[in-house]
Amino acid sequence: MGAGVFLITGAGRGIGAATARLASEAGYRLVLASRDASSLAALAARLGGPDRVWVASCDVRAFDQVAALVGRVEEEWGSLDVVFANAGASVVTSFTTTDGAPPAEWSDMVLTNVCGPAFTARAAMPALMRHGGHLVLTGSAAGRGVRPGNLYAATKWAVTGLAQAIRAECVGTGVRVTLVQPGLTDTGGIPPSRAADPKLAPDDVARAVMYAVSQPPTVDVNEILIRPVGQDAYR
Repeated sequence: MGAGVFLITGAGRGIGAATARLASEAGYRLVLASRDASSLAALAARLGGPDRVWVASCDVRAFDQVAALVGRVEEEWGSLDVVFANAGASVVTSFTTTDGAPPAEWSDMVLTNVCGPAFTARAAMPALMRHGGHLVLTGSAAGRGVRPGNLYAATKWAVTGLAQAIRAECVGTGVRVTLVQPGLTDTGGIPPSRAADPKLAPDDVARAVMYAVSQPPTVDVNEILIRPVGQDAYR
């Protein structure tokens, strides 16, 4: 039925929602997950009925929630072909000043951005191995360079290493692993200091995701770095 089953975390807006639209057009059945499932209702209604689109409340910081969702999908739909570990969070940080979020607010970002994709990968891997599936992770161009005082960038460095470690362990399993590293993307959360900088649209990143998952099963696109024209390498 269609192209398979495509699960997206952080599907409520931005890159996740844009990828959901393109995956639906490609014939996938969709599982759209977010901490706040109510944020997914309008998108799901546009993309199809319950036989084509599921909406699920899932906090990627809690392994048990992700594992339960994956188990339900495979049990009821019989497959799991693409898992897009896209959920993320960002706050402005500084180590030398009081600018940005206070340290008490940093933990949520670290858990979401690092444990989130790690838990998603671990929960989904048995199903992906059974079905020759594809794991896609949202990293960032910030995970390739030094950004002064930027803990978000450090979490995306962690995702870079995580994707490489997972891919290395998946050799011989038939599972493909892709890390997508967008530059500044207009997802509604850009800090005022970067409002005038060149930006990608969420659809630009979604097309990169779909490029990777549409390759023949013998092709493993490991990393895609995509920046808007004119973005500074260290921004």
